[in-house]
Formats: sequence, C-alpha cells, structure tokens
Amino acid sequence: MDEKIEQKVRHLLKEVVDPNTGKDLVTSKSVKKIEDVDNKLKILIDLDYPAKTQIPVVKNLVEAKLAVNHIEADVEVRQNIIAHQVQRGVKVFDNVRNVIAVSSGKGGVGKSTVAANLALALQAEGAKVGLLDADIYGPSQPTMLGLKGGAVTKDGKTLEPLDGHGLQVASIGVLIDPDEPMIWRGPLAVSALQQLIKQTNWHDLDYLIVDMPPGTGDIQLSLSQEVPLTGAIVVTTPQDIALMDAKKGLVMFEKVNVPILGIIENMATHICSKCGHEEHIFGEGGAKKMAEQYGVKLLGEIPLDINIRLSMDKGEPIVEAAPDSKVAQVYKEIARKVGVLVSERNKDYSAKMPSIKVSND
Repeated sequence: MDEKIEQKVRHLLKEVVDPNTGKDLVTSKSVKKIEDVDNKLKILIDLDYPAKTQIPVVKNLVEAKLAVNHIEADVEVRQNIIAHQVQRGVKVFDNVRNVIAVSSGKGGVGKSTVAANLALALQAEGAKVGLLDADIYGPSQPTMLGLKGGAVTKDGKTLEPLDGHGLQVASIGVLIDPDEPMIWRGPLAVSALQQLIKQTNWHDLDYLIVDMPPGTGDIQLSLSQEVPLTGAIVVTTPQDIALMDAKKGLVMFEKVNVPILGIIENMATHICSKCGHEEHIFGEGGAKKMAEQYGVKLLGEIPLDINIRLSMDKGEPIVEAAPDSKVAQVYKEIARKVGVLVSERNKDYSAKMPSIKVSND
C-alpha cells in the first residue's frame, strides 16, 4: 500500500471520536489494519467493549469521514473483548476474561437485582456473560432468573453452570434446600464459596458478574482477596444510611487493590405506575455527591419501578422481559459504561487507584 494513503487514512481516523470512549480511534489503538486487498482499501477496527448496538454507529462515523475526503474503503468494525489485569498474586479463572464484583455496604438496596440486570444488559450488547451468586446468606439469583433443577456435574468433581436467559449461572442456592436457613459461620461460608468459585466450569466468558454478599465483613473481604477481580461496582440508594455503608465498601476494595469502576444509585426516583409521575422519595443526588467526593464514576441512576419487581418475581428480569423499556435502556447504558471502563483499565496498567479517605463530613 502507498504509505501516503495509509498516513492520510490514519490522520482522518484520528479525527473520528468513538462516542462511547470519548477518544479518537487511533489514540485508543482501535485501528488494527489499513491494507490494500485486491486493489481495495480495507480498514479493520476493534472495539474492546460490548458493542452490538454501537458497531453500526462507529462504522457510519468512519465511512462518513472517508466519504467527505473522497476515499472508498471496506470498513469492518468488530467487538473484541480481551482479558484485563487483576490483583497481584490471585490466580485468574480459566475461560473467564474479566470478573466484576457487584457489592453493597448493606442489604436491601437492590444489589442482586442490579447484578442480574447488568449481566443481561452486557449480554444484550453482545458479550458472553456469566453470573456467580456469591450472596451466601440470601442466594436469590435462582429465583430472579427462573432457574429450574439443581446442580449438574459431568465428572462428579466439578459443576456445570446453569442457563438463565442465556447467562451462565452458578449459585449456592441450587446446592441447598431453598427452605433451609444458611446458618453458617464465617470460615464455613468462605470455604463453601471458594469451592463454588473454583469448581464451576465456566465456558469462554467475556465477563463474570459476581453478586457479592452485602456488607464489608470477613466474608466480603476474603472474597475480594480470593476472586481475581478486574473491578468492582458499589450499589447504593440515595438514603444517607445506605451512602454511609457504601463508603465503607469503597474503602474495602481500595484496601485489597481492586479498582472501583463506579457507583450505581438504585431506587433513585419513584415512578408512579398510574400516572408516570417521578419523584425522589429516598432523597436526591446522594450517590452523585459521593462519587464526586471520592473521585469515582457515577455509572447511572435506576428508578424504583414496580415493573422491575414484577419481572424479577416471574424469573425474568426487566432487561429480558421489556428490553425496550426506559429502565432496560438505563441498564444497557450502564453496561456500555462498565465495558468501556474495564477496557481502559487494561490499556493503562499504570492507572492508579482513586485515593479514598473516610471523613465525617
């Protein structure tokens, strides 16, 4: 290929900004090939995040830039999600490229609901996703995802993940009697979770979402040290007491060197099922202020909508049950943000953890 043509194309692509990353395609190293094949210019662009709905957007931007400059080319934009850095000294999972913890400082903030819908939103954007239900005292994912049957093993030693709307799912909930209380002391609970984590045969996953137990005690700390985490998400509500506990979650992940991808504010507003009126019944802007205070991202604000509860009770989360709904779109936007943030962690290994300090303000 004529070097002048390649240089011109690269110069033009440097002016094309990916609307999801905010970076141009050359600086972000998304341009993989510019070549002449049978006297036809071909351009290959890789997006390192779930991009099913974004591939045509980026392709149109590239083609428009080339057309204005009278350049014809075959443009291929593809999704290519790769593995990312985890904590030092922690063994990565086989066949899992990225592991994301979804946690909360306290129970009752909708963490498990967020984890299930986030996993489905990542899948809707084209990723291969698994969900590990590590909420040892309240494993709710089997009910939320409508899982039928118990654990499956092919060799008597390892477990096969169950299928939940296309997700690969493992949960302590399918190994026990659902009517029996989980009266386990810390060491026993940690041991059971370690077995579940290490003995599940995941199959070629881009992302494994880990639904963590609520709180910041020994079990949560042990999991954060044992599981090879690419990053963590903290779920909270706008209430002051939930925000206080969420701050402790941020500090816990910092102490074990797990990057914090951001905060999700659940139940941010209430949407009336009769008239559609929206109001802040639990307070307003708490997660946004906390994100600004601690230098982390506010990934999104999810409303309190009765349809979220109804869909979960039926075993069909809202991203699956009503993919075009406003709430599902919020989850998909969060999923794209999470994918982009994970991809940036991989490209900049020197990226420093946000410095988090607890204050009494």
